[in-house]
Amino acid sequence: MTGQDQAKLVFDELDRKLISFLRADGRAPLSKLADALGVSRGTVQNRLDRLLSAGAILGFTIRVREDYESGSFRAIMMIEVVGKSTSQVIRKMRGLPAVVALHTTNGGWDLIAEIRADSLSHFDELLREIRMIDGVLNSETSLMLSSVSG
Repeated sequence: MTGQDQAKLVFDELDRKLISFLRADGRAPLSKLADALGVSRGTVQNRLDRLLSAGAILGFTIRVREDYESGSFRAIMMIEVVGKSTSQVIRKMRGLPAVVALHTTNGGWDLIAEIRADSLSHFDELLREIRMIDGVLNSETSLMLSSVSG
């Protein structure tokens, strides 16, 4: 699909349900998805192909149980960027393996990064490295202690 075609993609209820099921289980077989959605396996395959080619689904991943990586530290870092250097800061941060998610936001902070480190010393080094990126003006970081949602 071309860029124009991607802009024309409109999700219907079946697309939204399919994406919802895949969020819960990205490895679900087509037959299980078809049964859950009440459609044929071919319909699920066609919808999935269309969503992938349009860029609505970027890939499939796994979710690791919170206590699986017991030796790791997770944190949320809010970042204020100088002027119009957001794109430059994003490029630099995407190159850091410890940055597992990066979001633009509104309000007092320009970016929110989810970071993961295997030790406090690595965590400290990472914070220093991010704060040294040209364009980073200010930051505030909070360690995530435990998850309370199901």
